[in-house]
Amino acid sequence: MPAAGPVLYPSTRGVPVTFELPTFDWITLQKQAAHEFGARVAAITDWSAPTPDTEWSVRDLVRHIVVEQQWIPPLLAGLSILEAKRSIAPLGTDLAAEWNTHSVLAATAWANTPALSPVTLSYDTVTATDYLREQVSDVTIHAWDLARATAADEVLDVLLVEAVWSVFEPQKDTLEASGLFASPIGLSDDAPLQSRLLALTGRDDRRQF
Repeated sequence: MPAAGPVLYPSTRGVPVTFELPTFDWITLQKQAAHEFGARVAAITDWSAPTPDTEWSVRDLVRHIVVEQQWIPPLLAGLSILEAKRSIAPLGTDLAAEWNTHSVLAATAWANTPALSPVTLSYDTVTATDYLREQVSDVTIHAWDLARATAADEVLDVLLVEAVWSVFEPQKDTLEASGLFASPIGLSDDAPLQSRLLALTGRDDRRQF
């Protein structure tokens, strides 16, 4: 089952980032990632179907992402992990409706939070932009998972893929060690960037899971 709490990738897991990330408009990318995920949620017909995420059904996957959205407003407001947890209500059974509600609340919180605001996560205190990049990356990868699980369109926005690649590629040697992803899959440098991005997280879009 999806773990509760905000996702934190190796670049902010108590280790200073030692590489320069290209400049992207991460607020715009957050909206695009939410659009990508929401479009796949709207196409779900079988909530019990398996997904590329080991041991997760479609329902589990969507619940994971919705819970992530629930954490965003209280954490951006400066609450501690414990305070944020206490403020989060249990989800209802209509996960599509819950996604619609909490994705909007999260987007509003991102838009109203200064980029350098400190955010306390489980492993470290990071900037709002650091947290935003990681959240956009998580939603993007899981949008593809959901598309594959539901036979929906798997093609993600090109700029979104480029942005998430800029986050993950410099950390490729630590992604597997983080325990958040399976072992990377080797692909040639001439493979599509989306395929190479997925491969960094242990996903092979050439094969059915």
